Amino acid sequence: MRIKKLSRMGLLTAIALILFTVEAQIPPLVPIPGVKIGLSNIVTVFAVFSLGAGEGCAILFCRIFLGAVFAGNFATIFYSAAGGLLSILTAIGLKKILTAKQIWVAGCLGAVAHSLGQMAAAIWISGTPSLAIYLPVMCAIGLVTGLFTGLCAQFLVNRGEKLWKTIFK
Repeated sequence: MRIKKLSRMGLLTAIALILFTVEAQIPPLVPIPGVKIGLSNIVTVFAVFSLGAGEGCAILFCRIFLGAVFAGNFATIFYSAAGGLLSILTAIGLKKILTAKQIWVAGCLGAVAHSLGQMAAAIWISGTPSLAIYLPVMCAIGLVTGLFTGLCAQFLVNRGEKLWKTIFK
């Protein structure tokens, strides 16, 4: 792997961790466990669409692991990994069919996929299938938060091109 690419990935991982840490300080928007804005997903979607699938996966899973280490809560790593895996697979699949003006769709559908992954992990770990009753609410909230993160990633991919050429020269 080239040093430039590795440096870009390290920088994006650090940015994702900063966003994760900042978001952890924001009080919950709704009284449902596990519901967050997902600010670090801006970096994940951006990485998939600007660097590639493998790089996006590496950044995501480094962020999930280091976020669990920094937060001191390894119990959340299974939920994050399950949701993150489905989310990034969705973004990678959509990258093949979306244009640069449709990246927001990857944010929305990725957030819904993340909710599905989290719910599957929660049901599997707890052995409580009735948790699925929260899934429609989580998916609806995921569409809204995914729209926000997807639009942010789309802005960075489309309008930040000159900036990225300066930073990643």
